[in-house]
Amino acid sequence: MMKFLLAILLILHGLIHLMGFAKAFHYGKITQIKDEISKPIGILWLLDSVLFILSAVLLLLKNDFWILLSVIALIISQILIFKTWKYAKFGALINIFLLIIVILSYGSIRFENDFKNDTKKSITISNSKKTEILTQNDIKHLPLVVQNYLKYAGAINKPKVKNMRVVFEGEMRENGKRYFPFTSEQYNFFEEPSRLFFMKGKMFGLTVPGYHKYQDGKAAMNIKLFGIFPIIRHSGAVMDKTETVTLFNDMCLLAPATLIDKRIQWQFIDDKTVKATFTNKESRISARLYFNEKGHLVNFISDDRTAMADGKQYPFSTPVSDYKSVNGIKLMSYGEAVWYYPDGKFTYGKFHLKEIQYNCK
Repeated sequence: MMKFLLAILLILHGLIHLMGFAKAFHYGKITQIKDEISKPIGILWLLDSVLFILSAVLLLLKNDFWILLSVIALIISQILIFKTWKYAKFGALINIFLLIIVILSYGSIRFENDFKNDTKKSITISNSKKTEILTQNDIKHLPLVVQNYLKYAGAINKPKVKNMRVVFEGEMRENGKRYFPFTSEQYNFFEEPSRLFFMKGKMFGLTVPGYHKYQDGKAAMNIKLFGIFPIIRHSGAVMDKTETVTLFNDMCLLAPATLIDKRIQWQFIDDKTVKATFTNKESRISARLYFNEKGHLVNFISDDRTAMADGKQYPFSTPVSDYKSVNGIKLMSYGEAVWYYPDGKFTYGKFHLKEIQYNCK
């Protein structure tokens, strides 16, 4: 909605600049501007109008070039306004307002481009590796219930998963606060485990972007208002271990084919439950995986994840449901993120799977 309102404002501001062109060429009766305007300056008013309208079009087309174009238009506009300051000074307020919005938009785009650039580099590295087919022989070392899960999912006789792209929509909240809606896009890479997660949350009508980056066993979380002003920033050994749990959770729920990874150690608990220990670099984490009689993985519980809000470890759970076939693989399509605090269960996230792609190019 904000994008469309901004586009409308750019177009309207551009159309107003046509008054200067009309005044110079004596089209109509322009009484708002009393001073005479030369024809060369009138053509400049016309050009500026076109630049504003074109920047609005590029904005709607999601072409980042709109930012540079709008800055040029604003500079020209301000020069023209100074020339007719007595009659056009109100336009300077609009220019200042638009400039602030453009700067904030640039901050958000630059912040998201960090995620996109990291993703491009990782995809290039991932695609340099040979793609093999997952066979029955690859899964024979797994507990029977995990083997059955991979068979149910339809992962056998399909390409092994080197990377994946996932899009979620949902709601999140902090303890004691209301849910806010979010959308997220993430890329996971599995030969050298990494997770690049970019989220856009809606808070008080504003889009607040956040980037969770986990590579080489190191994790960092940055949440910035308009991609400029830091709100939350976490990194360090505790964050590394916490994000290792999150990455392994993704492997279990969204990329079953990756559970053949040699960094996973398995322990049988009962016919429907196993314990898995996953090691990456300096982080070693474990989780209990719960399955039902249909072969669905229905819950993942780990005691190795830290709540960043208070820096304490609590049991972390992701119950999932609504299995569907997505790109030939049967996966959960709805999940929740749950903390088990001393005073009870707290669901802080609800996730709806919208898109998933494997072995992205």
